[in-house]
Amino acid sequence: MRKVLVIHGPNLNLLGEREPNVYGSVTLEEINKELKELAAQKDVELRIVQSNHEGEIVEAIQNARHWAEVILINPAAYTHTSVAIRDALSAVRVPAIEVHLSNIHAREGFRQSSHVSPVVVGQISGFGKNSYLLALEAAVQLPLPGKEK
Repeated sequence: MRKVLVIHGPNLNLLGEREPNVYGSVTLEEINKELKELAAQKDVELRIVQSNHEGEIVEAIQNARHWAEVILINPAAYTHTSVAIRDALSAVRVPAIEVHLSNIHAREGFRQSSHVSPVVVGQISGFGKNSYLLALEAAVQLPLPGKEK
């Protein structure tokens, strides 16, 4: 059974009401429900965290080193600003996949740069809620050092 931690960053708790023209009308609860359903189908043990606080996200990443085999993280606005989250991902050596609902490379200039991208195995962006589902599919297929597929 693959063990996956999903981390939702700041303001994602407002999905469904926050800028629906950018992020769509789906709520975080709906995303989490679909992730749980897919996890059950794929024999994945899933834990989900949402925080608006950088330090809590860093602590969730650090704690993941004792449990998770893969991290799916949408750092949201911290993507573009947080060296602390980047360093935590690098330090724990748990493979991570960066997730974004919108295509950050087609948005404002400041959103096109990610501090996280250099330390993750890949990034999935621009597919709305399906970015998360695609990332979970990738997490299931991801070869892990010392583990059979």
